Amino acid sequence: MKAISIKQPWASLIINGYKEYEFRTWKTKYRGKILIHASQTIDKDIISKFKHLNIKYPTGCIIGEVNIIDCLKVDSKLDNKLKKENNLIYEENYIDYYAFKLNNIIKYNKPIKAKGQLGIWNYNK
Repeated sequence: MKAISIKQPWASLIINGYKEYEFRTWKTKYRGKILIHASQTIDKDIISKFKHLNIKYPTGCIIGEVNIIDCLKVDSKLDNKLKKENNLIYEENYIDYYAFKLNNIIKYNKPIKAKGQLGIWNYNK
């Protein structure tokens, strides 16, 4: 199954339904189910902004799955729209990045320990 590694708190924000786009400097043609792997890296400067959500930020494990349904090149219009909708999550400038549109979130009750990789990778149990 396909997987993508994402830093915390972003991985948990996706799996808990707070973040509907994942931003990358590269585009993908992949559409479909993908595992969300919480990487070993935690963005400590950002994580404190989400303390009020009372969610956990496990690392080094697969925490759920989503579907990638689109990959959009971010222009100023989309960037501004995302900031207006949820400026706490989308406060950075993502112009010229690619936004992977996500839906059908499934949060796993028990994370699966796994070593991540760059890009979209294959997870074999």
